[in-house]
Amino acid sequence: MSKNFLSAPTGHQTIDITSLADGKLSIEQQIELYVHDLFDVKDNKAISLDEVLEGLRYVMDYRIKGGYHPRLDAALMSRLCQALLLFTGQTQGHLLRKKPTAAADAAFFLFGDFLEEVDEFRATVGQKEAFELRQSLKLHHRSQSSSTNEQKRAALAMVQLLSSFAQLKDWHELVKPGEQDAMDHLLKSSMANEMKGSKHLLMPSVNRSLPHLQLPPPPALYFDRSVEKLLAMYAHTDPENGLPSGLVPSLRGHYGMLNKLPDPPKPNVFKMLWTQLTDFIILILLAAAIVEAGQQEFNSMAVLLIVVVLNTIIGFTQEWKASKTLNALMNLTVPKARVIRDGDQQMIDSEDLVPGDLVVLEEGDAIPADLRLIEVAQLEVIEGILTGESLPVQKTTAPIKAKSRRIPLGDCTGNAFMSTNVARGRAKAIVVRTGTQTEIGKISSAIQDGSKRKTKTPVQKKLAKLGKILVVIAVVLCALVVVIGVAWKKDARTMINVGLSLAVSVIPEGLVAVTTVTMALGVRRMATKQCIVRTLPAVESLGSVTVICSDKTGTLTEGKMGVAELWTADDTLYRFTESTSLDPEHGQVIQEPAELRRRMIHLPRPSGLPLPPRTSVDEKTIDYASMRLQSMDTTSPGAYPPLFRHAMMIAGLCNNASVSLDEETKTWLPVGDPTEIALTVACQKAQLSAGYWEASGCAKIHERAFDSDRKLMSSVYQQLPLNDITHPTLSLSKKDSPVTYWVLCKGAPEEVLGKCSHYYLPPTGPATIPPSHSIGSIASSRSSTSTALLSPTTAEQLATTPMNEDLADYVCENSSAMASQGLRVLGLALKKVTRSEPIDKQAVEQDSRLDEDNFVFVGLVGLMDPPKQGVKEAVATCQDAGIRVMMITGDHVDTATAIAEKLGIFNKDIAGMNRAILGRELDLLSEDALMELDPFPNVFARVSPDNKLTIVQALQKRGNIVAMTGDGVNDAPAIKSADVGIAMGIAGTEITKQAADLVLLDDNFATIVSAVHEGRHVFDNILKFIVYLLSCNGAEIFLMLFCAMADLETPLTTMQILWANIIADVPPSMALGVEPKEPDLMQRPPRPPTRGVLTRASWLIIFCQAMSIAGLTIAAYCVSLFYLKHSLDNARSVAFTCITLMQLVNSFTARSVQSSMFKVGIVGNRWLLVAFAVSFGFMLLGIYAPRLSDWLELTFVDGPSWAMILICCVLILAMVEFEKSVIRRLHGII
Repeated sequence: MSKNFLSAPTGHQTIDITSLADGKLSIEQQIELYVHDLFDVKDNKAISLDEVLEGLRYVMDYRIKGGYHPRLDAALMSRLCQALLLFTGQTQGHLLRKKPTAAADAAFFLFGDFLEEVDEFRATVGQKEAFELRQSLKLHHRSQSSSTNEQKRAALAMVQLLSSFAQLKDWHELVKPGEQDAMDHLLKSSMANEMKGSKHLLMPSVNRSLPHLQLPPPPALYFDRSVEKLLAMYAHTDPENGLPSGLVPSLRGHYGMLNKLPDPPKPNVFKMLWTQLTDFIILILLAAAIVEAGQQEFNSMAVLLIVVVLNTIIGFTQEWKASKTLNALMNLTVPKARVIRDGDQQMIDSEDLVPGDLVVLEEGDAIPADLRLIEVAQLEVIEGILTGESLPVQKTTAPIKAKSRRIPLGDCTGNAFMSTNVARGRAKAIVVRTGTQTEIGKISSAIQDGSKRKTKTPVQKKLAKLGKILVVIAVVLCALVVVIGVAWKKDARTMINVGLSLAVSVIPEGLVAVTTVTMALGVRRMATKQCIVRTLPAVESLGSVTVICSDKTGTLTEGKMGVAELWTADDTLYRFTESTSLDPEHGQVIQEPAELRRRMIHLPRPSGLPLPPRTSVDEKTIDYASMRLQSMDTTSPGAYPPLFRHAMMIAGLCNNASVSLDEETKTWLPVGDPTEIALTVACQKAQLSAGYWEASGCAKIHERAFDSDRKLMSSVYQQLPLNDITHPTLSLSKKDSPVTYWVLCKGAPEEVLGKCSHYYLPPTGPATIPPSHSIGSIASSRSSTSTALLSPTTAEQLATTPMNEDLADYVCENSSAMASQGLRVLGLALKKVTRSEPIDKQAVEQDSRLDEDNFVFVGLVGLMDPPKQGVKEAVATCQDAGIRVMMITGDHVDTATAIAEKLGIFNKDIAGMNRAILGRELDLLSEDALMELDPFPNVFARVSPDNKLTIVQALQKRGNIVAMTGDGVNDAPAIKSADVGIAMGIAGTEITKQAADLVLLDDNFATIVSAVHEGRHVFDNILKFIVYLLSCNGAEIFLMLFCAMADLETPLTTMQILWANIIADVPPSMALGVEPKEPDLMQRPPRPPTRGVLTRASWLIIFCQAMSIAGLTIAAYCVSLFYLKHSLDNARSVAFTCITLMQLVNSFTARSVQSSMFKVGIVGNRWLLVAFAVSFGFMLLGIYAPRLSDWLELTFVDGPSWAMILICCVLILAMVEFEKSVIRRLHGII
């Protein structure tokens, strides 16, 4: 904790905080929050102990000390005492020289201050036993010769304060018996003599000796403080003149940081290379190369080293790309800030900002630090970078009362956050947090921590474990062969060489290379499906995913608002299709007639509504065809139902957005608030845009902008007479004619309804509006459109009735029904005012008839960010594959659950899928409590970036392999921490893309399912070639071992083993890496994270195949050596040919670990046919090519030997098929 304090400017008077009506209850509330944090700090990593203690210090020094509040709640003081004692005894250092931590000293000083200042705290301490205080206070650590003067003074003060209690008069009871000499010496020191006469101010505190110094408030959002209280806390900041520039250095020294994000760590090339070279499989290969060099088998050594170099290069390249993750953070730093210092507004580097600076925000500005707003004018801020939500947030200066110091960022309407952008309005604000203390700074730190805690992927862990198993096998078999040879009275040196050769045969040289190549091929296939893989092992990890955590906005939904439904007062419902497409030609308006809705028995219709009742008409006379859902003819907007026209009029004119066609790019460009853009698009699709109404004579003369207090927006339009539009000169003779004004209003349904005095009755007769032309011909038909607007149908024939409770309840029911579908609902209303003469624009506010009251209610419009096409089916596919899909969003819980229910993520009737939880509820849970939630929630709403990271880590601790998707910076820490991080390529920020393992080019959740399918495909193929490789190498092991046990000459030389491994292992393995998908891949459950690469069934298959190949090879070797009387070299050649060809033939059975070769087929993988031909060719070259055969010590294989080898190949196929059938019958898990 910093001990630098600020000198108050000359002439500045200290503000009495108590004069601001903080009061006792306010102090107790703040202390209660800090006490809660002290108890929770160990379990909640998001809480900083230093911040909590600084907050308590501020409360003590400026709200309690000096006798302002000597009496506080006794129960609260008891909890505070317990909380502080948890930390007063914390120490650091080695065993022989421990010393208190900085946080322990801060807690110790606070304990002493509360003991001195508050009666109830003293009473609580007075009930403590001496041994309890001795264990917690650890006075002996503060009385050593090495202790600081501040610690010594604190120890002396504590002894004097505690001596006032009868049971604590003897200080020896408070100090550990073996450490009392140091305290005794301290009590006799000059420092103790100076303090003896003092009755107050015993605890050390720098600002006590300098009463003119003032302590700045600790970094916090202060969302619960009013503007008056905030200005009192930042006493040096004037709301007009800002901060004195002379205080800036002192403030920076106190807070100890520049306002900038930490520089990302630079990648260390040598460390990366060392990491690659110390991979366990690589170490095995290096050990094998050393063994070969020791045997002077330099050709074999060269082959192994080439494999090592290739794998190291590939792994290093991937890690180098991933190391650039944090570079994009620097793009989030705001370069300049507009501040007021010394009364002058100036532009400064944003990194020079300090807490207390007065910042001025204008439309379009990037916010330079975390701010607390003190003045706002229609301020709206786009916080999608932190919350993931696309809609701007309306800001106010009002304090927010909460039971916790942490609330969702989306609810912090009195704050503005670093790196977000001002969409509209202007404001003044005080800087309250800078640098790494800001929300974006915390995200930066979380990503850096995630990079430091880099963990291996499941396949890396499993292959490393497999490598260790193979090493153990190699060591055991080497020792076994040597022991057996010595037992047969053979030369020990010779047997050691044989054992080392056997160890070489155990190592699958191609395992790492083929795994890497298979993943790389999977990357290429995924790229064709709009998925870019940034880290190679993530391909396999996808196949093991058990949970997908997805952001809502832009991932599951389209990320833009559209009008979904319009309900009008005549009980007619209109639905808009393709509502998010900006092209007016796309989509339709579907009408659900009122008569149809009245006949729907599931729709409630309370009594007393002014709607036509159901009549007992002969069913044969009812025209049911007219009640069907029908698409409206948008070429004749004049023929629309009058209330629909009114609703479109309000949506189009009470609106400041625009959507226009760019003639160069032929794309539609939106400008304005996303909600108003959606309304504009709906009007354009109905051919009733603002241009339509303006062409018919509507001219805007006044606007009352939306604000968070009224939750309304209204516009006043003058209806110009026909001659004013078409013939301005003719209108001069009609100056005294009545003038019509329209007051149009939209806003929160409950607020709009409260302003309505009347309700439209349904039309009783046919519409008399003449047909109108499309929007493209408005200019040539102004007369008809003007007549339509003012026609008797829309004005006089539409009767109204006074608003009553039944009508209001019915509107609220429809509003709630729309909101339950996840729609954002707006109310629409208007009124018509006729004046005898035109009104001046500046006089609108003075005419009470144009106020926001006495409206006629028109209807409700529901907007939503709709789910993307294909997402629901993708979620169902995931669930069929045993993968749980969760939604994590910053949106409201009702909207989140409604969208989740539509997608099949949330189902209130199914246990395990019916739980949703809020971010503020997560803050109250420890990591262990969250991990043990049962059922675990499927929907998380109003979450912060810290919450997202906590959720991912809790799922991982539950044993899940987690994929996290997102697009905003707020998602980056969780994406980095997840087993598979997935970023959106279109909407995703650069930092999110670089933190991710995968990037979706089309931002479609459905692409993730394809990626998971491909990940399972990759792992399935890895499993196939591992089973194949180990079967081949296992056959060599058993061949060498059995021959050694039978006292036979080794059937293969070291070079022959390596050659067999290269030609029979690598090409078929690579071909198996591109094996087509098996049809049931997405019907299988995910592989449990704890399950190894190989199961018992897999090991059994490997063992059986290896034993079969080894047994048939030994038989061929013995027949050649003893029956056909071949020389040792000839017999070795027969053994080499036999084992190699059987391995190649076995590659066709390896196309499926369990299914029959005859079901899977032989020609389905053409690359395997090519690999077989290549390997067979190299085998023949090794046997018959003169120089190569000499190098490999192979000889000519004759006809009888070939016949015997072919018989062995047929037998191995039969054995493998029999073994597979047994496994299938036993339902073995592969």
